Amino acid sequence: MADGMGRWSRRAVLRRTALLAGGVALGAVGAVQTTWIADRRLPIAGGPASATLGSHYQEVGAGTVEAVWGVHTSERLLALTFDDGPLPQWTPMVLDTLERYDVPATFFMVGIRARDNAPLVRGRMGRHEVGNHSWAHHDLARMDAHTAYDDLRRSHDAITRATGVAPRLLRPPWGHLGGAVLHAAAQLDYRLVLWTLQMVEGQFPNDPAGHARRIVADVQPGTVLLGHDVGTKQRLVALRGLPDMITGLRARGYTFVTVSELLRRAAVE
Repeated sequence: MADGMGRWSRRAVLRRTALLAGGVALGAVGAVQTTWIADRRLPIAGGPASATLGSHYQEVGAGTVEAVWGVHTSERLLALTFDDGPLPQWTPMVLDTLERYDVPATFFMVGIRARDNAPLVRGRMGRHEVGNHSWAHHDLARMDAHTAYDDLRRSHDAITRATGVAPRLLRPPWGHLGGAVLHAAAQLDYRLVLWTLQMVEGQFPNDPAGHARRIVADVQPGTVLLGHDVGTKQRLVALRGLPDMITGLRARGYTFVTVSELLRRAAVE
């Protein structure tokens, strides 16, 4: 700098750079802190964090909720699951493939889509299992206990009417759990089902065979495999690769079962 403007020493430059970096970091922390403060303002009693409701007797069905990610089993068993449907083009494609290869699966349905697209699944779920995936795919973990229950009850009834089968399993959107979700699940006598392995379509653009090979290699006995029968075009990679995935897993000695059958067979080992 010119003499008239003063001169920065190397130490001053480093000090100012450190202060600037610190300000950016504090800004990021501030954003996280704001979210944390907002969450802290949510109601505790009966809110999303609370797994109890009021001081009266808890009406919670059997009084127990089991959460499942997968099972330990000596048998080569696999539960194939699909989330977010039913929707035209996607769900029939999946059902057609499963029928062709004689594969049972578990479908975690969104209630409003089951209501609006009931003809897609009516009469086609005989070998399959249905589960509840919320009414409209909103985050149940941010709802209070009453709202979470009402959401799941509404979805439960819509799925039952559409398929003729009452769901006994729950997979909350994004796998998000909260106390209110647990309370609602207990009221409805649901088992909570998450997953041990997820399809990764985005890693294999336009390569259904490559994606299928990846899944076939990663599956282990007792896996609950997450797929989707709804979504963007990139998810078609997994659906178009389903035949290769099925034949590849059968070549490794795997048997496809529903989630409930997987749990039943693991329990008797």
